[in-house]
Amino acid sequence: MEATHRPSVLVVDDEPQVVWVLEFSLQAEGYETFSAHDGMEALDQIRRCHPDLMVLDVMMPRMDGWSVLEALADVPAAERPRVVMVTALASPSDRDRAMRLGAEAFVPKPFDMDHLVGVLQGFALAS
Repeated sequence: MEATHRPSVLVVDDEPQVVWVLEFSLQAEGYETFSAHDGMEALDQIRRCHPDLMVLDVMMPRMDGWSVLEALADVPAAERPRVVMVTALASPSDRDRAMRLGAEAFVPKPFDMDHLVGVLQGFALAS
């Protein structure tokens, strides 16, 4: 019998309490989680852990979420996680920019955990 793949999520946010809530909630839903507190850590985690999905904030120190999306263009498609932007920047132009740079979903902060989990589950099932 083949073991089922447990989807993995990289949570990228500079607010420790947001990372904690997301990791706790996603682990309860059966996801394996990794975390990073800025874009530089996120890119390192992607190389080391190869997550299926990434929840990405925009406003972070050292390297913001926009720069992470731009850097992902250099990651081979098979190794690139599907990205859900979760950010307080919620204008239509921010949403458009995220999609143009490769994010597949956009969830404004403050977010509803059930909605975010539903978005991630949709991606995990499609993988």
